[in-house]
Amino acid sequence: MDPVNEAENPEADAAPAANTAADHTRLTHLRHDGTAQMVDVSNKAQSTREATATATVRSTAEVLSLLGDGELPKGDALAVARIAGIMAAKKTPDLIPLCHPLPIAKVTIDFELDTDSVTVFATVKTRGVTGVEMEALTAASIAALSVYDMIKAVDKHAVLTDIRVLAKSGGKSGDWTL
Repeated sequence: MDPVNEAENPEADAAPAANTAADHTRLTHLRHDGTAQMVDVSNKAQSTREATATATVRSTAEVLSLLGDGELPKGDALAVARIAGIMAAKKTPDLIPLCHPLPIAKVTIDFELDTDSVTVFATVKTRGVTGVEMEALTAASIAALSVYDMIKAVDKHAVLTDIRVLAKSGGKSGDWTL
């Protein structure tokens, strides 16, 4: 039997065991034979779902001053990063192989400037059957990468850090905040 050929493997399409509070060891993106699968979400109830993620770009005080004043050589980095983050959220299933395409209802990208960093906050909202954590993480990451691209001419040592989900709401597992 060829495990790659699903037609010859009757267990390949078998639904994975559901995760329970007692057993979080089952990986839902793997079939019983260990091959990857896109999780079947067709039986899940639709609900309003939202997630917020963050990413930070660390740089120098001088560069952050230029960034905040919109005076970087490449132009308004925050405007470019905001659009890049929104576009990234919508492209997440094209970038992350097992993500479901979702009807994105809203994406917001906000920035918090400090003396040595800019923090990106990306919030994504949908009404669907699966969450938008990956879309929020992708949006925050790409917005931060866009900031980096805009400041690299004046700071080749800038660092991206602290990419993580801060909060999510909706769905069967309910609300969660870091």
